[in-house]
Amino acid sequence: MKGELINMSYDFRDLAAFHGVMVFCEQRQGELMPTDFELVSEARKLADDLGTEVIGCVLGGDCSGMPHDIAGYGADKVIVCEDPRLEKYTTDAYAAVICDVVREYKPEVLLFGATNIGRDLAPRCAARLHTGLTADCTSLNVDTEKYIQFLRENSTIDVEKSKWNYEDKGLKMTRPAFGGHLMATIICPRFRPQMSTVRPGVMKKSEFSEAKAAAVKVEKFNVVLDDAELKTEVLEIVKESKKLVDLIGADIIVSVGQGIGSNVEEGIRLAQELADVLGGVLGASRAVVDAGWVTADHQVGQTGKTGHPKVYIALGISGAIQHKAGMQDSENIIAVNKNPDAPIFECATYGIVGDLFKVLPLMIEAAKEAKK
Repeated sequence: MKGELINMSYDFRDLAAFHGVMVFCEQRQGELMPTDFELVSEARKLADDLGTEVIGCVLGGDCSGMPHDIAGYGADKVIVCEDPRLEKYTTDAYAAVICDVVREYKPEVLLFGATNIGRDLAPRCAARLHTGLTADCTSLNVDTEKYIQFLRENSTIDVEKSKWNYEDKGLKMTRPAFGGHLMATIICPRFRPQMSTVRPGVMKKSEFSEAKAAAVKVEKFNVVLDDAELKTEVLEIVKESKKLVDLIGADIIVSVGQGIGSNVEEGIRLAQELADVLGGVLGASRAVVDAGWVTADHQVGQTGKTGHPKVYIALGISGAIQHKAGMQDSENIIAVNKNPDAPIFECATYGIVGDLFKVLPLMIEAAKEAKK
């Protein structure tokens, strides 16, 4: 593309030339996605540890009002790329513009949401920019002390016996590996920008600040696109009507694990009834999804969805590290398990040692009574 020849001074190996944490802010039909605000909030933390700025980047046909919303969650600057050809997402157009922006601003970190668009766009950009990409991240750190604390809480590594370079400010990108059985931290020490996609719902959205929103610096980027290089054109967008479970936005999640195995249908029925009485949704561990007992949109954990509900009820879930990582930031965790030594009790606010088939009816009855 023409854009690839614009900035001849760009050198992906010149680490000292790169500064700032940039977030690709995805919009669909003129509306920013919730993941954008989570990423900008996380970028603010990384930028503060690095002593640098947060740069939002939004593409579209008309991006009016979007910089204000992006800045309210922590962006110092928002790059606006407007062009009629950017109104609807296409890989060719968006990849060309994002790469041009990166060559111009040289961010040391570039974040995308692990949405359908982010997962399509980020690898294309990484290849063109000659850098690496870590996909589906669930934790990001640049401060070594904070990374060590993360390992203490989420791994079995003996961090006290390990050697650490406390001056290292490289991005440590942690993601599930080997089918979610392990967590891997990946670094990109030789090239810039350090790129990652981040799962929706993993990072906590900060409080919106009107003062930050009002102070945002908005810069219009000169979009250069060659129609001859754009291979696709979106003629129509047709939305499929399909009801999926919203684990990310739920205030109450009632999750089932392998403990329902002795009577799967009854266990799911009781869990769903409790969720309905409480106004919540049904979740599940990976083992339950893999067994085909519920669909994948119910899965909670590192390899499923991560949420921050007010109440998380774990029924017959042992508490494997991958599952705990997906729900341990819940405000209140209630665990029911026959095994008093189950790891789930380590992070539970309240624990009940007992048979879930005996405990669940009592919980449903108590919930109904409380609602009268």
